[in-house]
Amino acid sequence: MDTSVQETDEQLLDAMAAGDMDAMTAFYRRHETRVYRYLMAKLNDSFVAADLLNEVMLDVWRSATRFAGRAKVTTWMLGIANNKVLTYWRKQGRREFTELDDNLTDETPAADLEQAVAAVQDGDRLRAGMQGLSPPHREVLHLVFFEELDYADIANILQVPEGTVKSRVYHAKNLLKKQLARAMRSS
Repeated sequence: MDTSVQETDEQLLDAMAAGDMDAMTAFYRRHETRVYRYLMAKLNDSFVAADLLNEVMLDVWRSATRFAGRAKVTTWMLGIANNKVLTYWRKQGRREFTELDDNLTDETPAADLEQAVAAVQDGDRLRAGMQGLSPPHREVLHLVFFEELDYADIANILQVPEGTVKSRVYHAKNLLKKQLARAMRSS
C-alpha cells in the first residue's frame, strides 16, 4: 500500500485485514498519541498505558477484518481501549471506580466553567483539578474536551446509555469548576 497518499482509517483497516504491515504502521502512527492519552486519562500510569496501547493496536490488527463500520474507526478503537482497561482492572482486583458525591456543597463563588478554565493559565492546576475527579468523570471530560467526541460516540465507547454520558459530563464539569475555583483561591 502506498501510504504517501493520506489513506482513510477505513482504507488502512482494509489493507491491514489483507496483512499489509505498512498500513498497520501508518495506522499506529496516526492513532498512538490519541489512544495513549485516553489510556493515561483512565489509568494515570505511563507504563501500563504504554503496554495497553500495544495491546489495543494488536487487537485492532487482529480485528481489522471484523470492523463493520457501524461506528467511526476512532470510536471502535477507543472502545477496544476501554475494554482493555476494564480487563486490566479486573486482573488487578480493582473496582472500576469509586464515585464521588455529586451533591457536594459548592462553597465557591459562582463561576462559569469556561471562565474558570480560561482563568487558569497554569496547566498543572488544570491537570491537578482533573486528577481530583473520579475516574468516570475524568474520563468523560477527556473524551469531550480532548478527543472532541459527541455524546453518542462516548456512550458507544463506554458502553453506557447516552443519558448517563450527559449526566456524567454535567456533574464532571461542576466538580471541575469547584476544583479549579478552590485552586485559584488557594494560590
